[in-house]
Amino acid sequence: MEQNQTPPPFVPPVPPAVPEPLKPNGPKDERMWAMFCHLSTLSGLVIPFGSILGPLIIWLIKREEYGLVHDQGREALNFQLTMLIGYLISIPLIFVCGIGIATLVLLSIFDLVFVIIATIKANEGVCYRYPMCIRFIR
Repeated sequence: MEQNQTPPPFVPPVPPAVPEPLKPNGPKDERMWAMFCHLSTLSGLVIPFGSILGPLIIWLIKREEYGLVHDQGREALNFQLTMLIGYLISIPLIFVCGIGIATLVLLSIFDLVFVIIATIKANEGVCYRYPMCIRFIR
């Protein structure tokens, strides 16, 4: 080995990358608002037509800002409009053949279960699609 050789330059170890703090308009907010689109449908239990007005208001306010909210707001609205049609069909069936009470109960359970599932999926950032939903708004 020659004595004139210089040793390689010292390279300090690279510190581990520090994650960037979440921005106020980052994915966490987007998921939260998408989740609220689905949760707001439960306001229909207290406010007449709240199941449609809740997601409609959130969708109209936040759809330009967040893509997931645009998608999930439409989905929540379409599902609630589909449920409204089912409820409107069930009401006359109460008087015609008595089956309307059973269909109202089954529709209400179906609505609640799938709203909860959609809320969880939206919080995970997944674009959830309701089963048996008529897509009025595209």
